[in-house]
Amino acid sequence: MDITLYRDRCVGAGMCALTAPGVFDQDDEDGRVVLLDPKPSPAHHAAARLAAGLCPAAAITVTAAREPGSSSTP
Repeated sequence: MDITLYRDRCVGAGMCALTAPGVFDQDDEDGRVVLLDPKPSPAHHAAARLAAGLCPAAAITVTAAREPGSSSTP
């Protein structure tokens, strides 16, 4: 799993930190998203995906990790 944050989009709603507290938090100064674990364990994958889907600003993107040595071309 790869997680990408777009902090400039974040509005500080906190849905990510509430939904996946092992993966996301909020910055104490500006309230925007902070990534705690860029490569979360499989136990946190469902919560991370849900948090990304609940983000009202679409500030989080979750994608499947590529296998080492894999190529994006056929």
